[in-house]
Amino acid sequence: MFTDSHCHLSFPELTQQLATIRLAMVKAQVTRALCICTTLEEFPAVHSLATQYDNFWATVGVHPDNEGVREPNLDDLVSRGKLPRVVAVGETGLDYYRLGERTVAEMAWQRDRFRTHIRAAQILGKPLVIHTRSASDDTLSILREEGEDGGSGSAGGVFHCFTESAAVARAALDLGFFISFSGILTFKTAQELRDVASFVPLDRLLIETDSPYLAPVPHRGKTNNPSLVPFVAAHLAALRGLTVEAIAAQTSHNFEQLFKGVVV
Repeated sequence: MFTDSHCHLSFPELTQQLATIRLAMVKAQVTRALCICTTLEEFPAVHSLATQYDNFWATVGVHPDNEGVREPNLDDLVSRGKLPRVVAVGETGLDYYRLGERTVAEMAWQRDRFRTHIRAAQILGKPLVIHTRSASDDTLSILREEGEDGGSGSAGGVFHCFTESAAVARAALDLGFFISFSGILTFKTAQELRDVASFVPLDRLLIETDSPYLAPVPHRGKTNNPSLVPFVAAHLAALRGLTVEAIAAQTSHNFEQLFKGVVV
């Protein structure tokens, strides 16, 4: 019924509870989850989850925040992206939130990494999982420069855990991307985000946990896991004047449309 389009089940706090989480998923009718890769070093563990369980899939990518890790080249991403049950490239993108004393100009390495991921996704014909924080203008510009305009040859993908403005959402939609909402949607301070979630076309919506982070209300502050994604769906359903079942069905269908080969 429900699909968690973005979770980090390879992170220690979730891996250690995997059997319990899987039982909770069954009880909550969460039938599928996409396990997201954030470093090349982590990829074997992420891929193992997808090959061990028939309702998990994997991505390959290096998160923009990760420094001091193996820097991916095109072959690193393409070769792993061809493996069974790897359905997307990412998590990738730009994050200027933690610049510290650095300037945006000094983040060229991050932009270069992003371009490598985009090119790998285009070669593979698989979608991108985009992370953008305090960097939306550059994120959109680089996507356009790399030919991600929704036309033939575009990889497409999803702006995950969306927290940006309505203008950024519209720009992403214009480029052919999906928009995914997390438990942030349920937070009291997130009215502007709820306004965005109210206008995104139904056929471009996804839901996610981004677990172990961002547990939705009423579990805020606790360790998140895929069994809690129905709370995001319920909040989205209330915003759109639809049933939870309708949101579950639509977002699961959208998941299948974006990430090919994920039908259970």
